[in-house]
Amino acid sequence: MSIFKNRTVVGVICILAALVICFGITPLFNRSISQKEEIVRVTKAIDAGEQVTADMVQTVEVGAYNLPDNVLHDTASVVGKYAAADLAAGDYILPSKLSDAPAAENSYLYNLDGTKQAMSVTIKSFATGLSGKLKSGDIVSILVADYQESGKTVVPPELQYVEVISVTASTGYDANTGEATNEDEKDLPSTVTFLVRPEQAKVLAELEQDAKIHLTLVYRGTQDVANAFITAQDELIEKLYPTQEEKTDESEVTDPAAENSLESEAASNR
Repeated sequence: MSIFKNRTVVGVICILAALVICFGITPLFNRSISQKEEIVRVTKAIDAGEQVTADMVQTVEVGAYNLPDNVLHDTASVVGKYAAADLAAGDYILPSKLSDAPAAENSYLYNLDGTKQAMSVTIKSFATGLSGKLKSGDIVSILVADYQESGKTVVPPELQYVEVISVTASTGYDANTGEATNEDEKDLPSTVTFLVRPEQAKVLAELEQDAKIHLTLVYRGTQDVANAFITAQDELIEKLYPTQEEKTDESEVTDPAAENSLESEAASNR
């Protein structure tokens, strides 16, 4: 167009464009850079799977420019959740870096309610630990060689049916828990962790110190069937270790002196 061949017109247009940039666009850009937002920032390193506590995070004011849209702004939305990845001091937190539940590794330790306990025993040889084939959820019996130096191999009544909750390698990482793993990186199991009652834990502690134990697989399958085995074991333990109230009730029923007294009283009433 002929108008753009006129150098004066082109110069005026360039000056106007420069003025728009300097007094219009640049201030808007500077304003956006200078805007501040409060975000949640990590104050100390948090390992993956670790629960976030109040002393691990803080709210700080930072420049809003180039912040992710979903960055978290309130510590209340962070504290109590679990890190889904390793977080370093100074990191800001995104929802994708948190989980409402603990990571799969060690998650079983967060389900304890006080009635039962998690206890580990050493797998002293490859064979005694079922050749590395144990998985979380398996029901096993614990076979003891030369039990209490009797020369006999028995299954203690407290340990007929025990649930495996983890098998752990010497590195400290869970192995053979049913999760997908790289077979080339799989370590051999070193310990097995059971879910047990306190009475069972005491027996296991003694066996860990002195006995030779073998684990035999009883059941692997649905949770309902596994629970049936555990229920049967719990009922047996309750018979083996009656409460004080149960002992009192039994003594009242079976006490010969009490029975004779009742018979004498009945005879005198006749």
